[in-house]
Amino acid sequence: MQFPFFPTLIVAAVSVLAVGCAKTEQKLGRGISNLTEFTRMGEMRRSVEQTALFEGPNKAYTTGIVKGFNKTMVRTGVGIYEIITCPFPPYDPVFTNYISPEPRQPDSFSPGMIADSTLSPDTNLGFSGGEVFPMMPGSRFRIFEN
Repeated sequence: MQFPFFPTLIVAAVSVLAVGCAKTEQKLGRGISNLTEFTRMGEMRRSVEQTALFEGPNKAYTTGIVKGFNKTMVRTGVGIYEIITCPFPPYDPVFTNYISPEPRQPDSFSPGMIADSTLSPDTNLGFSGGEVFPMMPGSRFRIFEN
């Protein structure tokens, strides 16, 4: 039986580079979050909202959508870059002069926790608070709203 030296060497090298580094985990998590921006559309909604507030409602659905699409594409590209380079330094966020390190939401919306039995201790009573789909505005169903 022949020993597969090259695949074992690759697995060992990846393990040495990626195991036990908190910064690697942060960079990979940030990259995955940025990669899923295209489905979340937070930058798009925020750009439309901010354009409507500062430049007027006439430009919200034209200029705001173009700005939002640009930022969504940039954030997705940065996510791909951070996923590919997560084992290697530098671990700090990149391209922060154009996008923020953390994903953005419109100022009029802030998501909460997903409503499920794992995160809601009052499900034994037959109801729970939380959000059904927190990434989408208007999906709030909260019983215990303060």
